Amino acid sequence: MRFGKYECVAVILDSFLLDGGAMFGVVPKPLWEQKIPADGANRIPMKARSLLIRGNGRVIVVDTGIGDKLSQKFKSIYAIEPGGDSMDDRLARFGIRSEDITDVILSHLHFDHCGGSTRNEKERPVPAFPNAVYHLQKGQWDFALNPSIRDRSSYMAENYQPLLDHKQLNLIDGGTDTLFDGIRIIVTHGHTPAMQHPLVTGENSSLFFCADLIPTSAHLPLAWTMSYDNHPLTLMEEKAGICSHALVEDWILFFAHDPLIAGARIRQKGQGVVVDQAVAL
Repeated sequence: MRFGKYECVAVILDSFLLDGGAMFGVVPKPLWEQKIPADGANRIPMKARSLLIRGNGRVIVVDTGIGDKLSQKFKSIYAIEPGGDSMDDRLARFGIRSEDITDVILSHLHFDHCGGSTRNEKERPVPAFPNAVYHLQKGQWDFALNPSIRDRSSYMAENYQPLLDHKQLNLIDGGTDTLFDGIRIIVTHGHTPAMQHPLVTGENSSLFFCADLIPTSAHLPLAWTMSYDNHPLTLMEEKAGICSHALVEDWILFFAHDPLIAGARIRQKGQGVVVDQAVAL
């Protein structure tokens, strides 16, 4: 789907399971299970979805999924499906090689969003996209180097330290309109410090990458937050602001983790918002 100068495509990188209670925090199970049913172990299906942006002389990947460096024990905990197609295989469907990627925008450094940023070469992690510049918020980088106890298990240095070692990391300090022509960077702090969201702007509609601000379409209600969110009250305010812009300016929201819906337009319903129309990307 085209937005301004860019063609945007959703790429499913991984399928996995997460505890439904953790994903919906204080929301009672009888409510959230109507949206995403759980299995016998209370786990719900999730996707790790990347956004491929092409145009204006750039080939950009937004977030890189879980990757293939995890141990079998770790994979079993999250029921990560055995690796089928590699990142190279998925890109090949669009006539792209890893070497063709010019830029990677990382929303944040939790393992399910940046694990595919590196790959093992001779048992050492190296950047998976050798010719790309990886763009990340400085505040998120600083937090990843010294995460809180509750966040520590989500940050794995092998996913991002090689980007610095190979001089492929560009740290950004705050939102910007100047990183790419036609792509704004919006920063939020409720889920994790300095999480960034590209907004691909078009004349009639724009595409907003929700990352973990709104991980699935079921998280559109303002009070429906995750136990993984560091500052849920801040996140609610940020979500309200984004949804307000989406309603007024006809943004399509891109869901990184929704099991079925990659993108959607929203509409007002009572005090909140709901999916108005799912959009194929």
